[in-house]
Amino acid sequence: MRLLEIEKRARSLGINETWKYSKKELITGIQRKEGNKECFATRTRFVCGQMNCCWKSDCT
Repeated sequence: MRLLEIEKRARSLGINETWKYSKKELITGIQRKEGNKECFATRTRFVCGQMNCCWKSDCT
């Protein structure tokens, strides 16, 4: 997903001043706000079973 799309999604969830954050920080913030496990680009990505995750292609 492109950074502009990630920033838009983050803002829609109340994460403001998105320019302050890295892509990883934005995605983990989105995961947190949505009530999901904050696993983007962590060690758990190698054993992730979430095949329908919208971040999957960016994470691996």
